[in-house]
Amino acid sequence: MMAHVNLLTYPICPMKIIDIIESTRPIKSDIRNAYIDFSKMTLSLVAVVTDVIRDGKPVVGYGFNSNGRYGQGQLIRERFRPRLLAATPDSLVDASGENLDPHKIWDCMMTNEKPGGHGERSVAVGTIDMAVWDAVAKIADQPLHDLLACRYGNGVANPKVFVYAAGGYYHPGKGLQGLLGEMQSYLDRGYSVVKMKIGGASLAEDQARIEAVLKMLKPGQQLAVDANGRFDLATAVAYGKAMAQYPLFWYEEAGDPLDYELQARLSESYSGPMATGENLFSMQDARNLIRYGGMNPERDYLQFDCALSYGLVEYLRTLEMLKAHGWSPTRCVPHGGHQMSLAIAAGLGLGGNESYPDLFQPYGGFPDGVRVENGYVSLPSLPGIGFEGKADLFAEMKALSE
Repeated sequence: MMAHVNLLTYPICPMKIIDIIESTRPIKSDIRNAYIDFSKMTLSLVAVVTDVIRDGKPVVGYGFNSNGRYGQGQLIRERFRPRLLAATPDSLVDASGENLDPHKIWDCMMTNEKPGGHGERSVAVGTIDMAVWDAVAKIADQPLHDLLACRYGNGVANPKVFVYAAGGYYHPGKGLQGLLGEMQSYLDRGYSVVKMKIGGASLAEDQARIEAVLKMLKPGQQLAVDANGRFDLATAVAYGKAMAQYPLFWYEEAGDPLDYELQARLSESYSGPMATGENLFSMQDARNLIRYGGMNPERDYLQFDCALSYGLVEYLRTLEMLKAHGWSPTRCVPHGGHQMSLAIAAGLGLGGNESYPDLFQPYGGFPDGVRVENGYVSLPSLPGIGFEGKADLFAEMKALSE
């Protein structure tokens, strides 16, 4: 006679990460901003493969890093992937054992890492973190924006998210008419705010470019400008004085992102909205900007990008810091133009998200069929971040994981 077996006395094996796959991909373009050109730009595409089976296939989370920083394959393969694969499965999952815990995974990746030095490793961690959150939401069978609203927001994701069109790069052979044609194409697609680069030409030439774009805008449409950290204090102030006459949406990243005194001094002479933060890669650096950069929580915008700054786990800490300093999440409009930040904006009530309608494809943009209406987009109800809804991007991701 077979003895009775109490299954409850046997440990249930938690789900686990099977593999982490990285591929460095080119996103090169002949464009340039005031500081760099993108002719040799790359990014890391990552797949986090789990042992959870849905529709006969393993659940896979995907992630990639934003433009402006290069691929992180070496760091991922030498440090962060081995740590996660060597960890015991139960150390990386939530209390149920049925889903990953992004916070535990983050702690595992950062094991034996000293504080400070947030440059390249923050991008590697942020890329994996994106893929982890994609997997977590897929395993929960929820859109990430809904999952975030329930866990960390007010329970309901924003149905619409503000987006602006970033472009206006310097390009060989692209004159004023080319710039105007580009800006008009964004407006025709439903954007109400467009952004262009400054600082890669003389002040007089940049003023002519700004004035030409402003003249084409209709009521309710605005222009933002971005210097990509190019200016010293004197030049930043000179540009600010010249642009004070224009109704700009914002004046972005005038000087080196870590020069908080320059930002503070500029705020004394330029009274219009300013934006910065895309090149600050930790909560601590973001906190120093808030403490010492002269930023105004009623006027200015913060552009921290989770894909470059240790991921959403760190971004949640940044949002807590901002709250403690009197900042609303609505003043956060992340850099990068990717769907991860779009999901965060909807789920956590941020002020919007950057968008690159024609650049850095197929990694930027929205799921197929999503249209910009009066400067806003509505997110479809796709499990995870929603990459599967963008055919050209998902084809790259699927090929990586298979």
